[in-house]
Amino acid sequence: MQQAANGTVEQNGVSATANGAGEPSSSGLQNGSSSFGGMTNGDGASNGDLSSPKIMDRTNHDIVRLIGQHLRTIGLNRTADMLMQESGCRLDHPTAAKFRQHVMDGDWNKADNDLLELKGLLENSTQSLVEMRFLIMEQKYLEHLEDGSVMDALQVLRHELTPLQHNTARVHTLSSFMMCSGQDELRVRADWKGKGLESRTILMEKLQHYLPPTIMLPPKRLYSLLCQAVELQKTRCPYHNSQCEDGLIDVSLLVDHLCSKDEFPCETVQVLNDHCDEVWFCRFSPDGLKLATGSKDNTVIIWDVDPETLTCSVKKTLDGHSYGVAYLSWSPDGSYLIACGPEDCPEVWVWNVDTGDILCKVTNNTEDSLTSCSWHKDGKKFVTGGTRGQFYQCDLEGTVVDSWDGVRVNCLWCRNDGKSILAADTHHRIRNYCFEFPQDSNVIQEDHPVMAFTVNKADRLALLNVATQGVHLWDIQDRCLVRKFQGVTQGHFTIHSCFGGVNEEFVSSGSEDNKVYIWHIKQEIPIATLEGHTRTVNCVSWNPVYHEMLASVSDDNSVRIWGPSQKYRRTKSKPSLTEDSSSSNGSSGAWHEMIS
Repeated sequence: MQQAANGTVEQNGVSATANGAGEPSSSGLQNGSSSFGGMTNGDGASNGDLSSPKIMDRTNHDIVRLIGQHLRTIGLNRTADMLMQESGCRLDHPTAAKFRQHVMDGDWNKADNDLLELKGLLENSTQSLVEMRFLIMEQKYLEHLEDGSVMDALQVLRHELTPLQHNTARVHTLSSFMMCSGQDELRVRADWKGKGLESRTILMEKLQHYLPPTIMLPPKRLYSLLCQAVELQKTRCPYHNSQCEDGLIDVSLLVDHLCSKDEFPCETVQVLNDHCDEVWFCRFSPDGLKLATGSKDNTVIIWDVDPETLTCSVKKTLDGHSYGVAYLSWSPDGSYLIACGPEDCPEVWVWNVDTGDILCKVTNNTEDSLTSCSWHKDGKKFVTGGTRGQFYQCDLEGTVVDSWDGVRVNCLWCRNDGKSILAADTHHRIRNYCFEFPQDSNVIQEDHPVMAFTVNKADRLALLNVATQGVHLWDIQDRCLVRKFQGVTQGHFTIHSCFGGVNEEFVSSGSEDNKVYIWHIKQEIPIATLEGHTRTVNCVSWNPVYHEMLASVSDDNSVRIWGPSQKYRRTKSKPSLTEDSSSSNGSSGAWHEMIS
């Protein structure tokens, strides 16, 4: 063996790069292919004698095969061949390896003959054989069309695809491709990569699903197992709250995945003291760029959210709510905001957020108590109701278009179907109402008053704040109690909880002990307890887009913004405001941002 001047190594007359990877053939990136002429079972020669094959148990045998397949996938064919030879393992069954080589070379007649040899190795062999042959002939047909061999393609269609009597609809679609004006139109209409290695690789991956793993490993099996392991670790990580790309990009396989609690919204980033009385409600807009807060001081403040610094600044103040503001609801597009008052309030205000003008008011009766509301998903109608038996459906002009008598409502939620409304009533239950038919049915029954509730984006889980009991998680579809979260202090005050985080895997709630509690949706014990408020925390809201940001409001007149700890934030380069103000114009930690 000589060291060449250009850094290559010559072994038995074959030039290779320093890492041992040879020049791949047309199928060199496929599992089992080889630049040495298809040594799939480890029979090829190598530089020097290798020790006799090892005796291994089933597990180690499988591991060797997985490693060998991955080595071939990344082009290290010599290394894979030597591994197979020394271990005595066989990567694939010889017939399966031959079959793959013929597919990758586009030798369709030989590949078809190989199927007959594989028939005895297939599960549900007759049907599997037909489906595999159909896929092969489909590729053959498309390649003839791309080459302009229309007559050859027609022969395949008539004498090879049609006689299979399989997937007739697809055969009809394939026949229509003969009218394509050129290669580009054919590829678009067929959703096909064109003749060559890429489309044949996709074909081979489809064919491999019919072969047992003892005969041929599934495509990229080691990579798939590693992805599954990483995803499992993420689901078990109590603080995982970031949107990661699928696969193994930027993932270390050398250590287990575990997020730090410091990356979680557990630290006060900003304290907003612009309200002059108790703050009863808060809610982020659907795009995460605004925050609305309602207070006993008769105002709604709209805040602009800076997604870099995770801070808020006053956009505008909406005043005139003579009863105070106890509940808010954003329209699906974030253009409008409904404001409801406390128990004695007979009116609902709908604001245009951009202009700060009142779009409409709903006042049906001075004896009404309209304390809750919810938008339909189309944003053209909303529902509102209260504990004195009012339950209305209204349009954007404030006209009551439907009503349901005798329903004493604590809280409302419009479902994703655009027709159904969930309503918590004074009988400790949540019922489903449909104005279209009309009809209603019981969904949830509690033993104590349901003070407030919210539903996740999937319209499957409901989070209830139950008087004297705390926070309960229900499955709406199965109509069963899933979990009772521990730690929170809940009396008879109305406290609003929320879902949050990536994929809404977390739950948060205020509490009468002046704290904010956060749970993982699969755990009853809190994973974080946030302290800072000095009186009851009435409502929390998790930013639906910038998941590291949480807001809470309290009877202590303040709004708190929570974010990651200091070391995961950095000072903004050119702050426009000083940090010594106690108002929204810059409280402690106001000018920091997440390190992505």
